[in-house]
Parts: sequence; C-alpha cells; structure tokens
Amino acid sequence: MNGQILLADFAQTSEGKVSALGLGWTITGTPTPPMAVILLIDIPWDKTNKKHKVTLALLDADGHPVVVGQDANTGKPQHIQFNADVEAGRPAGIPEGTEQRTSTAIAIGPGIPLTAGQAYEWRLEIDGEHKELWSARFLVRP
Repeated sequence: MNGQILLADFAQTSEGKVSALGLGWTITGTPTPPMAVILLIDIPWDKTNKKHKVTLALLDADGHPVVVGQDANTGKPQHIQFNADVEAGRPAGIPEGTEQRTSTAIAIGPGIPLTAGQAYEWRLEIDGEHKELWSARFLVRP
C-alpha cells in the first residue's frame, strides 16, 4: 500500500481524478483559511476488492492530536480526524498486478485556531500503518 497527501486551497474529485487550486502550499495563517487535503492511495492488485481503514489526523509538532474544543456532552477534547473505508476494484481488461489508485479530496472549512510559528502535519494511516512519506507538513506564519 502506498499513500500520498497534498495540500491545496480547493480540490474536488471526479471519475478518479483530482482537480485542485492552490496546490502544494506549506505555509498558512491562523486561524486557517479554507483548505483541501488530497489523499492518493495506491492499492496493490492483491489487496483490491477489500475494504481498508483510512485515518487522517491533524497533529502538532510533537505528534499529538490538535485539540480544537471540547465535546459539549462529554467534555472530552475534540480533535480533527477523519475515518473512512476505501476499496478499489479491478476494472475489466487491465493487466493482472496493476495497482489501483483511489483519490479523495477533503474540504476543511476556515477557522482552525493554530499557534503562529508552529509546525503541524496531516498524517495518514492505512489499516493502522503509517509511513513517514504519508504526511504533509506545514508551518503557521509567525
């Protein structure tokens, strides 16, 4: 399995392709403007036609989840995290062994109150596994 994260101002997916504006930024302001987190996941042939758990989380420079408030009912800290199942099929006519790519664009609204001068990262996990390249790091302007 292989994953990739890209940051953009705006993105959407259609027919397996991603259209993006303002792609590739690594510095932002606070509170954050609207953004899109793009996930590209390559699924090996032998892992197609199966569901895979995907988790995307916003972490601080120390690797801790970013707290953005408290749950009104429980009082527990709220973190920015997205969980989903992804599955790729095997299209007819493609050669056996061909990886299948899934793409997702997650729109994040404005207003995340991050600390100026600090680094953050969006971290991807697939089936509980994380690789160093499955992160997108960015800095908040001082």
